Amino acid sequence: MRIILAAGGTAGHINPALAIADKLRQLFPDCAVKFVGAKGGMEERLVKKAGYDFTAFRMAGLQRKLTPENIKRNIQAVHYYITARGDAHKLLKEYAPDIVIGTGGYVCAPVLTAAAKMGIKTAVHESNSLPGITTTMLSKQVDKVLLPNEDALAHLTHKENCVITGNPLRSNIPIEEKSAARKKLGLPEGMTIVSFGGSLGANKISESVAEVLRWEQEVGDVNHIHSFGGNGRDMFDGLLEKYGLRTGERFRAKEYIDNMYTCLCAADLVISRAGAMTLTELKATGRASILIPFPQAAENHQYYNALTMSKNGAAILIEDKDLTGERLLAEVKALYNDRERLAKMGESAAALNIPDSTDRVISNILDLVKDKQ
Repeated sequence: MRIILAAGGTAGHINPALAIADKLRQLFPDCAVKFVGAKGGMEERLVKKAGYDFTAFRMAGLQRKLTPENIKRNIQAVHYYITARGDAHKLLKEYAPDIVIGTGGYVCAPVLTAAAKMGIKTAVHESNSLPGITTTMLSKQVDKVLLPNEDALAHLTHKENCVITGNPLRSNIPIEEKSAARKKLGLPEGMTIVSFGGSLGANKISESVAEVLRWEQEVGDVNHIHSFGGNGRDMFDGLLEKYGLRTGERFRAKEYIDNMYTCLCAADLVISRAGAMTLTELKATGRASILIPFPQAAENHQYYNALTMSKNGAAILIEDKDLTGERLLAEVKALYNDRERLAKMGESAAALNIPDSTDRVISNILDLVKDKQ
């Protein structure tokens, strides 16, 4: 069996593709897997690190705000797309895949469009509660559309080829018991909070988290691990100095949390943006959350991701424009004083999890391959 996976742009697109590839290799050790992504994109580094064959196309996104500079960028993006269509046709002809699977990113459009026109079996996986432009466009052309939840299905007009699968997680994700995770991290007993916002979206969260940290050091029995992001060290150091905050046994500050799953497993509450894979991990670990969607995410899709969690009782949704230290502290205090509600939010998150998501995706892929044969 020969498979092409097209993915790029964000971890929410790349990680599901890697999970699919890992499972296929596990089930069919002799299958050939090739990734296609954007040259210089995050996918090029992550896919090569995972040991898969990678082909790069030049791709760029369209700019919605029309300035003279953005018009030039859009002309370049269209040129890249047209070139990529030709490159994709050539690649598909030479590689002769049994199926082409897209998991999001600009590169999916030329690759899957070319595959569909050539009569190759195709599937697209969407990880967000609001399907992106690429998925919406491809839903009319591909054989199957694989979706994370019912909310995503409601946004599509072509539903006859849609299947709810959830978001695949890689099989090497360790789900640890809470007390064991805390022991591994060297954390004492007490309510434990993990907060992060990503390198681009961390500063506003860090500013609000500082208010929570001041209160935590007063009450003295709360653990907190916070990631200030790659661009936030100076700003966060300034906040620590301003408020007289000190790291120690209960409070850890990091640029990047490199043991995220252990931290999530140790947590009672997570404060974060609302990327698709972050929420998939929260559901897999059954963790309550306060979600602040990144307002500059394409089509504001993080808001819809957070909305799915909040309306099911798994999270508290605070829009970025409404985020203040006082608001965040009020929500944290309320959960600190109502541990039953906090626990129920975690249970609600776990109830949204689809633990066999990867198997569902693989089953649909194999059905398409069998149809071809």
